[in-house]
Amino acid sequence: MKKRTLLHEGKAKKVYLTEDNDLVIQEFKDDATAFNNKKKGTIADKGVVNNAVSCKLFGLLEAHGVKTHLVEKLSGRDMLCRRLDIIKVEVVVRNIAAGSLVKRYGFTEGTVLENPIVEFYLKNDDLDDPLMNESHAVALGVASYEELAVLKERAEAINIVLREFFAQRKLKLVDFKLEFGRHHGEILLGDEISPDTCRFWDLETNEKMDKDRFRFDLGGVEDAYSEVQRRVLD
Repeated sequence: MKKRTLLHEGKAKKVYLTEDNDLVIQEFKDDATAFNNKKKGTIADKGVVNNAVSCKLFGLLEAHGVKTHLVEKLSGRDMLCRRLDIIKVEVVVRNIAAGSLVKRYGFTEGTVLENPIVEFYLKNDDLDDPLMNESHAVALGVASYEELAVLKERAEAINIVLREFFAQRKLKLVDFKLEFGRHHGEILLGDEISPDTCRFWDLETNEKMDKDRFRFDLGGVEDAYSEVQRRVLD
């Protein structure tokens, strides 16, 4: 399967058409952004790490009955995927208070939530991906109530699988973002699951091992990404 026309280029990936209209190739870039593209940079080999980690985790989720867009890993940076009509809703699952949850509601960072929180954000860079509820999403026409219920249910099921997987690898899954799309009437998990889209803390030291190291100039970004990859693939 070969790349043809560039269909879309985002902050972290390029998506190419193939000879099969149902399939696309997702190429992972080393470009790094934060704060809705206000901070930009490069993380060496980030694309290779995120592709490898995402392929592993999509495979894990498929084995647990979660349908994803993954077909196969093609190369270090390229993933063959089912072509999706992306639902313009970012689903965020929070297990431990961090990031905007601390800023918005005054949680102490590191507070373990008794029950995971599932949030919906409008996928719109121009509006800085605002937090929204189900009524907003329906009014905006981005999803139906029935679809939003599916997204929430899938996100909660994914969280159960991933929390256990990462705990076995001495990582806390603090929070993470998911994106879904429609494919021939089915809703599939798309995009990626990686240190770009998840917060990981070391289980013993609470050291941050994700894109927060880039966001807040903590240093050791490449080492953190590589360590996550090592733990995930071992």
